[in-house]
Amino acid sequence: MPAVDKLLLEEALQDSPQARSLLSVFEEDAGTLTDYTNQLLQAMQRVYGAQNEMCLATQQLSKQLLAYEKQNFALGKGDEEVISTLHYFSKVVDELNVLHTELAKQLADTMVLPVIQFREKDLTEVSTLKDLFGLASNEHDLSMAKYSRLPKKKENERVKTEVGKEVAAARRKQHLSSLQYYCALNALQYRKRMAMMEPMIGFAQGQIDFFKKGAAMFSSSMDSFLASVAGMMQSIQVELEAEVDKMQVSQQELLSVDESVYTPDFDVAAPQVNRNLLQKAGYLNLRNKTGLVTTTWERLYFFTQGGNLMCQPRGAVAGGLIQDLDNCSVMAVDCEDRRYCFQITTPNGKSGIILQAESRKEHEEWICAIHNISRQIYLTENPEAVAIKLNQTALQAVTPITSFEKKSETSCPSLNLKNSETENHTIPATELIAPGTPIQFDIVLPATEFLDQNRGSRRSNPFGETEDDSFPEAEDSLLQQMFIVRFLGSMAVKTDSTTEVIYEAMRQVLAARAIHNIFRTTESHLMVTSQSLRLIDPQTQVSRANFELTSVTQFAAHQENKRLVGFVIRVPESTGEESLSTYIFESNSEGEKICYAINLGKEIIEVQKPSSSEDHHRPSSREIPRGNLLEMINSAPCHSAPHRLSYIHQYLKRLIGSRSTGSINAVCTTN
Repeated sequence: MPAVDKLLLEEALQDSPQARSLLSVFEEDAGTLTDYTNQLLQAMQRVYGAQNEMCLATQQLSKQLLAYEKQNFALGKGDEEVISTLHYFSKVVDELNVLHTELAKQLADTMVLPVIQFREKDLTEVSTLKDLFGLASNEHDLSMAKYSRLPKKKENERVKTEVGKEVAAARRKQHLSSLQYYCALNALQYRKRMAMMEPMIGFAQGQIDFFKKGAAMFSSSMDSFLASVAGMMQSIQVELEAEVDKMQVSQQELLSVDESVYTPDFDVAAPQVNRNLLQKAGYLNLRNKTGLVTTTWERLYFFTQGGNLMCQPRGAVAGGLIQDLDNCSVMAVDCEDRRYCFQITTPNGKSGIILQAESRKEHEEWICAIHNISRQIYLTENPEAVAIKLNQTALQAVTPITSFEKKSETSCPSLNLKNSETENHTIPATELIAPGTPIQFDIVLPATEFLDQNRGSRRSNPFGETEDDSFPEAEDSLLQQMFIVRFLGSMAVKTDSTTEVIYEAMRQVLAARAIHNIFRTTESHLMVTSQSLRLIDPQTQVSRANFELTSVTQFAAHQENKRLVGFVIRVPESTGEESLSTYIFESNSEGEKICYAINLGKEIIEVQKPSSSEDHHRPSSREIPRGNLLEMINSAPCHSAPHRLSYIHQYLKRLIGSRSTGSINAVCTTN
């Protein structure tokens, strides 16, 4: 087999534009392979579907031949021979159906399944690693940008250390992700060869087995050809395993380097600088003027080529000339809040570009390399020896000079950072909801199932749901507030003593929907009255669910997503105990408005109930009959829903405040 192209794992850490350019070629190849694999899979699935249809067709034909005997023909004389002949044909078709069934199964296992596995495993792995590599690369760029902005003067060692650790972590993460991505792309070059041949071997072998059992239609040359292809596949598999082992060993060796490789400026105190360089390459920050006093910095890849300084942006195919270094001068300069900056000056004395290195070592090596190149040492017979003689001159260029007026040094006031520790007394989730509690994602069935479409009378509903006219209390209810909601899920809970159980139920319901890809919801109208909570179908006005307001023990809106709201229902069981269930909804409006309405309904219930058990059968001075209370509110000088609710709330607060017994246990939780 001819050798395949490979990405060099050793270039993953440097992440040069050349490596990125080669990587883009591999990515383009992987994208083309993905498109072709999808088209190939569609063609193979069509073949499998036709073969599967042949199985069903022969099975139906066999049954139809046997059914001839059971037909009640008016003229059935002499059908015995036809029936016996059809029985024989039915047996032949049954045997043929067995062969077709075996062929369909073999095509599914050896032709369609390998392509699906290759697409779902190998191609998906490459796509996932590509995304991870992009994220790691972006994190590294952000950390390097943050590190580059560290000031030289008045620098904070603690901040510098933290930023350095952040850069090291980001660089290691990028290195690891790039190595994994490179290995996957290299392995894909081997796997794609097998992925194209393996399903066709399965297809051909299935056809051969089918025809061998029916008739000897294939020659031995096909068997030898398939054997040679199988041997080729085996050799590729051996090469793949050897290459994977080799890449794993190389990956471990590259990852076993010292942490100093990832940490910039790790030897800032005494860097080991090579001052005899005649060429240099690496990333630098280029200063660009955007206005009279404003500047921006761009991180680019620079390299020297002969007597020229070249610049190559990431993703570019080749670099471009940025500065002719012949007879130029280079000197370290101060650039306000930037460290490790140097300036290249043209031979005519005009100031050229200003660049920033990422460390002191890189800063000095770039200056020495440009200084040596500017003297045209690369044109001499022994450039390295000449470079050693010019080291002393190059050292003078490393001493920073400022292009601004010298500012007086002022002491930087210390920052008093107060770390206030807040104690979070959280309840474990296992004490709120039992692990493994099932979640019901739809308690709402289509409203048409509760209506009898064939009869005029209303049939009984096995779910206990009725139309709105079966609730006469809704007409004279003091509180009627309608909200548009969508049911998300419900589950049993262990306690209703805290609103944390609602927040935990919201988290588990949303997480379960995301895991199981459940995105469809049913829209309903939630009517809050002074007696109950009712879910109403918006089209048929059929009540889908009804909860007594007295059974609502907790209700709360989400602290961050204001549209999420939930409540806990306490329902008595036949065993004498009580069960607790949490229902989670998504509202078109703010969930705290629903909580406010529920709280208002519970206040109405609190006002209308007797003050004590002794006065249960006679009105007290603190109890106002339902009809009188409704009449008072209806005569209020406000007609809009918000003003009406506010009026009811203020009126009930005055009534409840005058009571000596009774309390409202409902809590409307907002942010």
